Amino acid sequence: MEVTERIKTLDEFAKHVDYSLLNTLSADPQSTSDGDDHDPRQVFSGHYVPVTPTPLTAPKYIAHSKTLFAELGLDDSLATSKDFTQLFAGDMSGVPAPMKPYGWATGYALSIYGTEYTQQCPFRTGNGYGDGRAISIVEAVLNGKRWEMQLKGAGRTPYCRGADGRAVLRSSVREFLVQEHMHALGIPTSRSLSLFMSESDTVDRPWYREGSHSYEPEVMVENITAISTRVAPSFLRVGQIELFARRARCNEHSEALKELEAIVKHLIEREYSSEIDTTTPFEEQVVTLAALFRDRLTSLVSGWVRVGYCQGNFNSDNCAAGGFTLDYGPFGFCEFFEADYQPWTGGGRHFSFLNQPIAAQKNFDMFCRSLMPLLEGNSEQLAKLNEINDGFSGVMERAMESMWATKLGFANYDHDLLIKLLQLMLRTGVDYNLFFRELSSIPEDMTGLTKSFYYPPKAEVMTEWETWLQSWRERIEKDAGAQGDVANTIATTAENMRKANPKFTWREWLIVPAYKAAEKGDFTQIHELQNILTAPYDEQSEEIENKYYQLRPLEFFSAGGVAHYSCSS
Repeated sequence: MEVTERIKTLDEFAKHVDYSLLNTLSADPQSTSDGDDHDPRQVFSGHYVPVTPTPLTAPKYIAHSKTLFAELGLDDSLATSKDFTQLFAGDMSGVPAPMKPYGWATGYALSIYGTEYTQQCPFRTGNGYGDGRAISIVEAVLNGKRWEMQLKGAGRTPYCRGADGRAVLRSSVREFLVQEHMHALGIPTSRSLSLFMSESDTVDRPWYREGSHSYEPEVMVENITAISTRVAPSFLRVGQIELFARRARCNEHSEALKELEAIVKHLIEREYSSEIDTTTPFEEQVVTLAALFRDRLTSLVSGWVRVGYCQGNFNSDNCAAGGFTLDYGPFGFCEFFEADYQPWTGGGRHFSFLNQPIAAQKNFDMFCRSLMPLLEGNSEQLAKLNEINDGFSGVMERAMESMWATKLGFANYDHDLLIKLLQLMLRTGVDYNLFFRELSSIPEDMTGLTKSFYYPPKAEVMTEWETWLQSWRERIEKDAGAQGDVANTIATTAENMRKANPKFTWREWLIVPAYKAAEKGDFTQIHELQNILTAPYDEQSEEIENKYYQLRPLEFFSAGGVAHYSCSS
């Protein structure tokens, strides 16, 4: 439904709700109809479990995304209204009709780097793994687009694995800020709607002492709880498709194959309806789905590398089947350039910065394997699916080459110049995003580029840099010469490079003070970061540049909770 005027009340918002998932898929037959289902248990079948969120006590508004509110047709005044606060702080008891007074949680399987695991499930069966503290509360069609809204930190669900279902303020602030930052960077992502904290509820989490340089958290810390609302076309994950494929392969119950077919059809309807003709045979739709997801996933991951983003934890349950970034847990942005940069202490090299294309391939392989039960008996379509799966590395390589060419201002990829550059960056100690932004001015000498160096290189290394820069400029000028008007073409190249190489990106050492201030009730820095991080390619004030466009201070290089962190959230 088109929003002709800004929505100012929850009653007006309720006119736009439309529950496609609840209306299309099946509930766990052992679930309750009212959503009073908060204890950990095995869920053997069904696509979702009705669950009511557990409200925050004494909720306090911190922030909302004005950008997303405008896209959805919501008036900014709605964000601080009593009804909105009540709902998006987890209390569904007073929602207006036709909204439902309960939400839903979903189960999924877990694959780590292409291997499925069940040990993380407390029952050792894989039937207790899923949305442990994330509860979707509504779907709405706003301005012609369907959105699902999900509370994170909304209390226990059957998938909570014995945990408290809460999210701490620290992790909630990080996810709230980074989702809108990634959107502004041009990276497909879930979005941030609102952020509320409790003025009284706390939970204990392992974390780092002040000034710690420990690799792992050392102490239990009392944390304020919060609920952030994330928004996406759907929250369907590769791990969800995996779960139903596993049940179908093992014939775990009589409806297993039908449940797999139903969730894949729902995925197509939610995420790919404009690209897949649903009047064609279903097996053909499945193969087309795989090809489209491959294109989205390869484009996504090359985009991550373009802006310096590292997901940290890229298991299949953290991989959105719609091909966008989802689940911002132990993520980070590469500052001091390292090919194996990994902010998560539990992540290992398999999820490190420049290994993300291979991690994506592992998730895509699991996705394709999960579609195979739907193609049994159709050797032609199965062969096509295998061909698409086998072609992932080639598509990924081309996406990466195109991305590197764009970052470097080239019309076409130049392997030798890129490899030499990366080698020099590794030898020198270079700030990844700062370097590429300075390069976007197309400098004639090294003066500007050394701003991105963490320490002066040796004379012979500086000579190599000067040689590389000369070769790079010659390539830029050669490409410009092919267009005829060299000066104007180079100016256009610089402009295009600035659109690909952001100036203001996530720097953890500047985020930490913001969430620490928020713990004391001061949200000024969060609001400042909202403004800065949603204009990452723009030139901003000298004051902002002096504060945010800077190298990481040396004291933060090995600081626990800054340079690295656990999944504690």
